Amino acid sequence: MSADPTPGDTAHAATRRRSWRWFLVGFGALVAVMVFVLAPRASSSPDGLEKVAADTGIDAGERDHALGDGPLADYAVSGVDDATLGTGLAGAAGVVVTLAAATAVARVAVRRRPTTPTTPTTPATPAPTA
Repeated sequence: MSADPTPGDTAHAATRRRSWRWFLVGFGALVAVMVFVLAPRASSSPDGLEKVAADTGIDAGERDHALGDGPLADYAVSGVDDATLGTGLAGAAGVVVTLAAATAVARVAVRRRPTTPTTPTTPATPAPTA
């Protein structure tokens, strides 16, 4: 058996690359719409849990987070004056970091998966009937 790829294998690999490319382009467009169009229009009102905490006084001892002055604090990018652009850039950075972490975990999980034997097993021969 030859290790050289056949023309069919090469065409299949090219098709897979093309379909991944279209997936990534579509995913990138979807993320761009979500972080630059939808996220800046989200409500700035506190969510339900924050509202209940404020109404009942549970949040009286609330302190600022240690990273509250960080570069991506409050869903914005420090140093960017345009709120829409800052929110979009923070969202895009969040998506990139999340995808990188998920990819790293997936690659580790695939490497640790036990390999299955690739040699076919022959079925047991039936016992002779008398």
